[in-house]
Amino acid sequence: MTLEALKNANRVIGIKQVAKAVKRGNAKEVFIAKDAEARVTEPLMALCEEQQVPVSQESTMQELGTACGIEVGAAAAAVIGQ
Repeated sequence: MTLEALKNANRVIGIKQVAKAVKRGNAKEVFIAKDAEARVTEPLMALCEEQQVPVSQESTMQELGTACGIEVGAAAAAVIGQ
């Protein structure tokens, strides 16, 4: 899945919301900004690995925020299923 897919998908934004979605089993794919602080993103990456959720880490916080339709950067976002 690409960042473009985030624009129209059901999604959650932010480390805490993404972590909740992963724990609930709702996250289909997680996007983590490559320029976000490692101390913030590492626990989420470990959680995704544990839950076998694919992670993409190619975009910056600004690109991720823009793809989600918000005016600020986002450290993480996830496409969620119903």
